[in-house]
Amino acid sequence: MKVAMIGSGSWGTALALVLNENKHEVVCWTKDETVVNTVRETGENSRYLPGIPLPDTLTFTTSLDACMDGADMVINAVPSQVSRSVIAKIPKKYITRGQIWVSVSKGIENNTYKRVSEVIAEAGTIDPRYIVALSGPSHAEEVARRIPTAIVSASASLEAAQKVQEAFMTPYFRVYANDDVIGVELGGALKNIIALAAGICDGAGFGDNTKAALITRGLVEMNRLGKKMGARSDTFAGLSGMGDLIVTCMSKHSRNRHVGEQIGRGRSLQEILDEMVMVAEGVKTTLSAYELSQKYQVEMPITEQIYLTLFENKPPHDAMVDLMTRESKVEDWGKSQ
Repeated sequence: MKVAMIGSGSWGTALALVLNENKHEVVCWTKDETVVNTVRETGENSRYLPGIPLPDTLTFTTSLDACMDGADMVINAVPSQVSRSVIAKIPKKYITRGQIWVSVSKGIENNTYKRVSEVIAEAGTIDPRYIVALSGPSHAEEVARRIPTAIVSASASLEAAQKVQEAFMTPYFRVYANDDVIGVELGGALKNIIALAAGICDGAGFGDNTKAALITRGLVEMNRLGKKMGARSDTFAGLSGMGDLIVTCMSKHSRNRHVGEQIGRGRSLQEILDEMVMVAEGVKTTLSAYELSQKYQVEMPITEQIYLTLFENKPPHDAMVDLMTRESKVEDWGKSQ
């Protein structure tokens, strides 16, 4: 196939390598001319994925026309909050019947509360049956080095999910098909909030006990909201839920965990974001998730405390005290507690 990769950050570039290995023709779009020139001159995307040699068969361009022309599959790899505006710029003549669209962005659009697959459907006027979410525990730095990874391909159409599964499968990149696109997308988005909490736990000097509690109770919050929004509970026990939650809360590669750690050390959110090259999706997703918890009347205490810490300047230690001193509860998976 010809594959249009919309976005040439670390994840878009790593996925382009996987597809290239499977002999697909991949054209990567970026708005940054510097990235195109650097790849051409050095054979690396050193801004976003340093140290990884790129084959000559991968093409990088700033032209949406060149990227999209003749594409059988389109992958949206730009951050969730700009996905709508980027897709809206694609000339309609390149959006064709039967074309598969894949979302690899992990977030919830602010104000609309749309999942990225819903944003793609609206912005590109695309039938949801041809839209697939690809999500799971997968850091670009490891995928690019062929470290064994397993993720989930999800769509309202299992046939579409399986087409994406087939396109990406390699001996080091295993893909499972799933038809719970709501659960898979929400798992990928909401786990970033819990990763912020895990990072704050590290930066503020709390321990492994604390982090384990945050991860476990965070999964409960993800499941609660997911069920209210139409997802299946068992999806959150899988790769796109628990799997992605574990890796994002624990890994040195996690941007969201890094942001939380710096906040836990007393730095301001804006100062941290200003020095980052890549996007920590969890920051803006926290706004959406907090507002969704109010809309659906779902109790999400960790999400609430992260919201207050990020946007109301609540001290992390105070947030932890408030979590620990809540009214006593009975542990019961998924119920309001």
